[in-house]
Amino acid sequence: MTLPISFLLLIVGLALVILGADALVEGASAIARKLGVSEFVIGLTIVGMGTSAPEMVVSLLGAIKGNADIAVGNVVGSNIFNTLLILGLTAIILPIGVSRANLRRDIPLGIFSTLLVIGLGMDLALHYGPENTLGRIDGVILLAAFALYIWSCFKFDDKTTAPDPEEKARVNKVWVAVLLVLGGLAGLVFGGEIFVDNATEIAHQFGVSDKFIAITLLAGGTSLPELATCVVAAAKKRGQLALGNIIGSNVFNLLLILGSAAAINPLSFADMDWIDLGVLLASSVAVLLAAFTFKRNKIDRADGAFLVAIWLVYMVYLFRGM
Repeated sequence: MTLPISFLLLIVGLALVILGADALVEGASAIARKLGVSEFVIGLTIVGMGTSAPEMVVSLLGAIKGNADIAVGNVVGSNIFNTLLILGLTAIILPIGVSRANLRRDIPLGIFSTLLVIGLGMDLALHYGPENTLGRIDGVILLAAFALYIWSCFKFDDKTTAPDPEEKARVNKVWVAVLLVLGGLAGLVFGGEIFVDNATEIAHQFGVSDKFIAITLLAGGTSLPELATCVVAAAKKRGQLALGNIIGSNVFNLLLILGSAAAINPLSFADMDWIDLGVLLASSVAVLLAAFTFKRNKIDRADGAFLVAIWLVYMVYLFRGM
């Protein structure tokens, strides 16, 4: 493929991602308004699961083909990218308010999900198993935890943060909102794939190494839908939708994607080191700490800059280890 065509497709892919994110945020907000549930829960479920579709496809295909490195590495890398870079950039654009339910349930359960995966996967390292493997029983445990988490989010939803149903909106019909969500998700997934494929092709033509491409373009590629959705949500002053998207995507990745993949084929954690898993855990804890610093119950611009700084340090570590 020639360089001009690759650049043209790159722009097309980026345009699809941006338009898809705008449609998804608008449709999701309209659904939350009509159903009387919080934007956080909509972000956690519809938006969070939808934007994690690339990770789902990559990880399940990796598990089916017996490639645990792809399944596990994709989830670990995506969650770190989601929390540190995407949430950090979103907070820099617009400080994100954190509700009482976020502090008491959602963020701590995100931390618990991370600890659960580490505890189940690092059997040998924690001295209770013959090897570091996420087995089929572990997968069932993760799937059960995911079902319980989704149920609790709807059961104990903080209705005080729900959008005002009388608020003037561009979308007033449920079927239009649903079409916007589906169309937005399609734009994010297909646009993201076009963008990553052609960015990789351009990088190859300029002589950039495969390792650099894997750590930057491909690692962030499956998180491109989350990035676009959160930036658009921040621009539209939908901070709870952005926070729900990140926490929902991370929990979805850890419990549902790894749970499903492990149930299909046990996943080896042999190539996971404690620095990677430590950064994964630190990223989820950092969100909780950020809510208590500077302005109480808010992830502000200083917190966002701190999260991005941690991500940059981790990237430097990865590059030095190449």
